[in-house]
Order: sequence, then C-alpha cells, then structure tokens
Amino acid sequence: MKLIFNFEVPQTLRAMVRARELGLIVIAAVVGAFAGVVVGCMGFAVDVLHSAFYSISIGQRLSGLLKIDPLTALLVPTLGGVVFGAALLAVARWRPGREVDPIEANALHGGQMSSVGSLIVALQTIWSSGVGASVGLEAGYTQLASGIGARIGRAFRLRRRDQRILVGCGAAGAIAGAFGAPLAGAFYAFELVIGSYSTASLAPVGVAALLGYVTTSFFHQPTLGLGVVNVAHLQTIDLAIAAGFGVLAAGMGIALMRGVALCETALNVVRVPGPVRPAIGGLAVGAMAIVTPEVLSSGHGAIHLAGVLDRPLSALALLLLLKSAASIVSLGCGFRGGLFFASLLLGAVAGQLFALSVSTLWPSLYLDAHAYSIIGMGALSVAVIGGPMTMTFIALETTGDFWLTTGVLIAVIVAAQVTRETFGYSFATWRFHLRGETIRSAADVGWIRELTVRRMMRPDVRTVPARTTVARFRLVYPLGSISHVIAVDEDKRYAGLLLTAELHAIEIDERMLVQDLLHFRDTTLLPTMTIKDAVLLFDKVEAEALAVTDAKDKGEVVGLLTEAYALRRYTEELEQRRRDLLGE
Repeated sequence: MKLIFNFEVPQTLRAMVRARELGLIVIAAVVGAFAGVVVGCMGFAVDVLHSAFYSISIGQRLSGLLKIDPLTALLVPTLGGVVFGAALLAVARWRPGREVDPIEANALHGGQMSSVGSLIVALQTIWSSGVGASVGLEAGYTQLASGIGARIGRAFRLRRRDQRILVGCGAAGAIAGAFGAPLAGAFYAFELVIGSYSTASLAPVGVAALLGYVTTSFFHQPTLGLGVVNVAHLQTIDLAIAAGFGVLAAGMGIALMRGVALCETALNVVRVPGPVRPAIGGLAVGAMAIVTPEVLSSGHGAIHLAGVLDRPLSALALLLLLKSAASIVSLGCGFRGGLFFASLLLGAVAGQLFALSVSTLWPSLYLDAHAYSIIGMGALSVAVIGGPMTMTFIALETTGDFWLTTGVLIAVIVAAQVTRETFGYSFATWRFHLRGETIRSAADVGWIRELTVRRMMRPDVRTVPARTTVARFRLVYPLGSISHVIAVDEDKRYAGLLLTAELHAIEIDERMLVQDLLHFRDTTLLPTMTIKDAVLLFDKVEAEALAVTDAKDKGEVVGLLTEAYALRRYTEELEQRRRDLLGE
C-alpha cells in the first residue's frame, strides 16, 4: 500500500514532462482514463449493493422502481446508516480531521490531495448511495479521480500550475464519464475545479474529458437518462418565460442549500452524536421511499421516468417535495455524496411542474413539459452547483437540440446571477463558508496563505535595550549603517521601533533615553500573518517597517519586515498568477 501511494517516476522522465506541454497532455490522458475506470467501477459497486440489499437485478435503477417493500425501505437505509456511523467513528480515530476536496485543494493547497483520503471518501460515497441514501455519486467520482490526478502530479513533481490542472483533469474525466458529456466535463473542470480557462489547460482538460467518456463506455454507455425526447420548437416567448423560471430555480436552489445547513444545525442543537445521525437520516429516507422509491440513491432511474412519463401535477409536486427533503436529510445527517444529480432530477421535475401549471392556468401558451424539464434541469443545477457553461453543455449533449439549449442558457444565466447576487455561494463553497473558509471558487488563493511574514522577514535584526541613551545609540549605529533598530525591554521583549536617521537629528539631546523616541509600541507583525494582512497593516499604521514578534502582546522579536519588500514580493506573486492564468 505504501508503494502504491508514494511512487515517484525517474528524474529523466520528470524532466521530459516538465519541459514540454505535450508531456502534460499525455499525463492528462492517463488521468482521464483512470477517471473513466473510477466511474465504471464505482457505478458497478453501487449496482452490486443495490442488488444485494434490495433484491433487484444488476443494472436496474433503484430509483426507477415503482414500488418497494416497506420493511426493506425502512431497514436497509437505517441499518446502512448504523454501519456508516460506526465507520465514521473508526475513520475519525485513524485519520483525525477532514479530507480536502478538489475545489478546496486547488483554491488553497496548490492541487495537493490525499490519495488515501480520496479513496476513503469514494468508499463512503459508494456505501451511502448503495444503502439508498439520497446522494449522488459524482462527489465520489471527482474526489477519487482528482486524487489520482494529484498523486500522479506529485510523482512527476509538477509545478503548482500543472498540478492544479491535473486535479481538474481528474474531475473532467469523471464528470464526462458519469453524464456522457465530454464538453460538460471539460467545462466542469474549468469553471468549478481549476477556476479559470486558459490555453495551457485547454488541451490537457479536453483530452482528459474525452478519455474519461471513452473509458466509461467500455463499462456501460454513459447517459443522463433523458435520452432523446420529443421537444417542441421554442418560441420567442419561451425565452422570456425561461428567464422567469431562472429566478424561481435560484430560489429553490438556495432553499435546498440552506436546508442542508439547517438540518445540521438542528442536530447540533439537540446534540445528536455524529455516528448516530446517519441512522436517523436513513430511517427518514426509508419512510419517504415507502411513498415513492424515486427518492432513493442518486436518482438516475427517477430522472429517466421524469423525462418520459406524463404525470399529474400532484405526483410531480410530491416527488419534488420528497426528493428535496430526502437529499437535505441524507446530507444533513452525514451521509457522503453530492447534490449534482439530485439537482438535475429536481430541476427536471420542477421544469415539468412549472410548464404544466402555467399551461393549466394559461392554456393558450401550451408550454412543452419536456422542453421545460431540460430548462429546469440546467437552471436549478447551476444554482446549486455553479458552472453556467457546464450545465448548458449538459443540456446540449443530452438533447442535441441547439435551439432548446438557447432557452437553457438564458435560464442558467438568470439563475446563476440571481444566486450570486442574493446568496453568493454554490453548495461546495457554502459548505466552506460554514466551516469558516472565505473562498468562493477554485481560483488559486492558497499562495497568499503560503506567502507568510515568516517567509519574507529578515531574522537578523538589530536590537538595543530601551534604556540606552541616544549618545550610546549613535556610537553603536552610525548614520547610514542601518535604517531601523528594534528596542527591547529588560525581559528581552519588544518595546518599540527606532528610526536611525531620527536619532541622529541635531536637536535631540544625547542624554535622552531611546525609550522616549519609540514608534509603533503596540503594533507588530506575527510570523503567521499572510502577505495580504501585512500589507493592510503597513497601510493602516503608515509604517515603512515593522517588527515581527512571536506573540501579539510584547512578544519576543523574531524578525523585521519592510513595506517595500512586502509589496515587491506581492507584486511578483500576482504577476506569476497572471502568467499562469494566461498560460505564459
């Protein structure tokens, strides 16, 4: 096991890959192929669990069942939750903390992910979906595939920019294989995992997405489930209506994301132990599955039914309500998985419900329910997941209808903008926000946290006792020898900052003590401060230099940092980020 997760390629091969962009493209193709294998194997594993627990044939969709035995519906998710909770407890003792997902890895850690941790998340996702929890496999797909990409990148000791691209390649291949949509997979990586589009990342990500799709097809034909539907040609008024539905979809998406957070908060308030929560969630999902099995697992079978069956309004409303509740409870109670596929299903159902409701109230419009299921699918999913182009290409690759895709694009743009203006987060970044992180996307901001005061400061500082006379100071530090000297008290702790030029002024009495001429007595930098924090503090106190201490209040002096050097390093790093973004 140690050999598998800690391999490194020979230096000659590393040099070849680092020297040419073609080398990165070849590695990206390998990562994409691995992503396809991940999708195929994880999907098969879930099918096996469904077959064993629910007595259905392998390949049959659990959420496509029209009815289910009530006892099975209650027992399997509940007992599955008990096992999952015990596993969470065991993993927490073995590996304290949490695993980093692809978005966070690229935003804060330069594309570094744990291989073992990614495998654990994938296994947790398989079990969660396998016992019927209302979660999608896409979170496990992208976690493990991106983890493989990150591990291969470490084996080649890739630069930070290329390492982040490989993480995106893993996600691109996984999404392309999962949904049978190479373009959507590529743009998922650009918009959500890499955080930008550049010419340098185009070829690797595109190749990875294509290889992920092709490799998955060896296991099964990847498809979203809606297939070819008879969609009426949209009229001009449909484009305006689609924009209106985008506003509605944004509200639904925000409610869904807040619902997960409220569920977690409620369990915290009543102090339900973490390992017990999945069992409670499983029981609740099982109870809802008795009403309709379509709430179980990711919903592949349900979205197929939603796309081809004409249902009454009451049935659609019930499915929308129960699937939303099941997804909220499953994730809120600790099951592992994503909201991607659930949001697609909910959007498809909401779109049909919207079209049928409007057509009932205003018969002359006659909105095509199948067309609005695709529009709804894109609009709701972009509110939850983000990635406007990703969701637009999913619609295009699912239907092959360019005119319908225009309606989807309008709804997606409106839903994304309304969500951004009123809420400001996708589901992934909302979870980061709840944990105290400030990131809003996968754009690389980790370098700011890595470029700390400790890395920039000068440790060889000059100090004098605060009770030194000006005459003595002038003797030890002649004019022009050094610009700043730090004064310390009797306990060798920071007392203030001295300006050499000021102490050599003619009007200053040589008998004075330097403690009467100290600057910034209560203002110091800490070694853990980021460059951004340091620059802001320099500007706030209008200082050209500040001492660095090991504690906020009267700490021991460990270094000195000038504003000029901090700004120069900040500018250099910003320029490097610009070059990475443009692929220069």
